Amino acid sequence: MSKRVLTTESGAPVADNQNSATAGVGGPLLLQDQHLLEKLARFNRERIPERVVHARGSGAYGYFEVTDDVTAYTKANFLGKVGKRTETFIRFSTVADSLGGADAVRDPRGFALKFYTEEGNYDLVGNNTPVFFIKDPIKFPDFIHSQKRDPFTGRQEPDNVWDFWAHSPEATHQITWLFGDRGIPASYRHMNGFGSHTYQWTNEAGEAFFVKYHFKTNQGIRSLSAEQAAELVGKDANSHQTDLLQAIERGVNPSWTLYVQIMPAAEAADYRFNPFDLTKVWPHADYPLQRVGRLVLDRNPDNVFAEVEQAAFSPNNFVPGIGPSPDKMLQGRLFAYADAHRYRLGVNHTQLPVNAPKATVADNYGRDGFMATRNGSRHDKNYEPNSYQGPAQTDAALSAPLAIHGWTGTHEAPQHAKDDDFFQAGELYRLMSEDEKKRLVANIAGSLSQVSREDVIEKNIAHFAAADADYGKRVREAVEALRED
Repeated sequence: MSKRVLTTESGAPVADNQNSATAGVGGPLLLQDQHLLEKLARFNRERIPERVVHARGSGAYGYFEVTDDVTAYTKANFLGKVGKRTETFIRFSTVADSLGGADAVRDPRGFALKFYTEEGNYDLVGNNTPVFFIKDPIKFPDFIHSQKRDPFTGRQEPDNVWDFWAHSPEATHQITWLFGDRGIPASYRHMNGFGSHTYQWTNEAGEAFFVKYHFKTNQGIRSLSAEQAAELVGKDANSHQTDLLQAIERGVNPSWTLYVQIMPAAEAADYRFNPFDLTKVWPHADYPLQRVGRLVLDRNPDNVFAEVEQAAFSPNNFVPGIGPSPDKMLQGRLFAYADAHRYRLGVNHTQLPVNAPKATVADNYGRDGFMATRNGSRHDKNYEPNSYQGPAQTDAALSAPLAIHGWTGTHEAPQHAKDDDFFQAGELYRLMSEDEKKRLVANIAGSLSQVSREDVIEKNIAHFAAADADYGKRVREAVEALRED
């Protein structure tokens, strides 16, 4: 069997890939060595800007299968028939660290899912926690700056982390999740996933519902203690990537069962707390979980850069029957995610194989720009409307309209009867066993005790005390004990 011929980027055969052209034996290199210059220039450009958040990630392909009829709530085609399967791609990630960070660290995990539906790609961007640290996107850059490496020291600083949280009491609920037993998943396979935000479903009759997504792992929840995680990082910094890759290669295909909570849209205005507040969960007693289907991962990417690093998820990629809610954090992400991809990957990133629709074809008037591969022919006009049979609008809204009223301005979120930054954090704490409480307090104290300012420590302890008096008392005692050592 003859070998394939090595070529340059232009397709010319390469005569020698071991020795550069020189001016005589042992002489200086020649500028005319096009193959050498092309290899070095391309090598210098192999990397693209990493994500500012969720930089460290792993991904896999699979499918979503509908197991229960939800057509009373949404007209989304891929959810329209029991037994229907839709190809998917998922990207798991840590949040705060860089691309070279370790997997087994105390950090939320991204849970970003792309459904390749017949009506276009639907992207669901969430985390492994049902809540988040903040409720308004204007605070997001400041929050991430406080969690990332300090500009002077070049490392994550407890002073920055806890100082931001001291001024953000709404973070108390997520902090309780993060420093609890589920703060360090044992693997991506052994954690739940959540849409986190509130989304809107619309049925064929035009009725609107607000929903929250819950992906429950069928492998069971497994987490690591701080000590176990430190040991694992020392052995394999890529532990979660290794686990996911090897499990799928062995044919042990991880799966999750999707449930949703469904709130009729009319009930949102008078609910006892703001149902669009990302720092809150909806109690299951109010809105029970309803099963929808199962997600199965069964194929690893062939190229991590092309299919994981270049994967682009945008929560504004909706399909008919699914749309946004007034969740302020979601509203901010509708812009920010797509804009991040245009910066990192270019305006034509949606034409990359991992991002392009698979069950349908993108057909619009977008043209040109860097790396454009879909520009049409001489017969295709680049404007609309036109008289040449170009694609036209459907006049069918994807989702129901959201009612608005009042004056423009920088308003705080509307207050509901039971809006509170601390109650749900206290409820979560009180659900924990005694051993879970001890580990939670030890994890918080281990980090908070490193803060240099007493006022920042006091503000954070006050937040835990506001959630539960015993919670605050234990954190105070644990911090004081560590600072006395």
